[in-house]
Amino acid sequence: MEAVFVSACLRGVPCRFDGRDKASPEIERAVAGRPVVSFCPEVAGGLATPRRPAELVGGDGHAVLDGTARVVEDTGRDVTAEFVDGARRALAAARHGGCTEALLMPRSPSCGRGTVHDGSFTGRLTAGDGVTAALFERNGIAVRPASGA
Repeated sequence: MEAVFVSACLRGVPCRFDGRDKASPEIERAVAGRPVVSFCPEVAGGLATPRRPAELVGGDGHAVLDGTARVVEDTGRDVTAEFVDGARRALAAARHGGCTEALLMPRSPSCGRGTVHDGSFTGRLTAGDGVTAALFERNGIAVRPASGA
């Protein structure tokens, strides 16, 4: 059975920006019986827990990887380098673990798939992917947002 990469917060690790997790029975059912690689790209990129909220500004994760968008905290601090570094480390962990699929935290600037916060820090959402989700997609790892998170 092929391994699945899962955002660490979805497996009960309190590594979200607010110091909490997003574990749920739906997540555990989705990965039951499969080898799992749990990982937090933001922590791996050197960001603390808890940390300031961050959002994508100027585009989504694909644009960040292309150098045309940034990831910034609500204070204005640019954390793009940390997000890109964390995404690269996540990809390395996924490859090392033999993952062909990833179950990622919805709406996250790292892990969001299909929908992310719009960069205004108002709770508004926009179409797009997080930095890690974009890097995974570019490298052939199927990404899907976690339901129930």
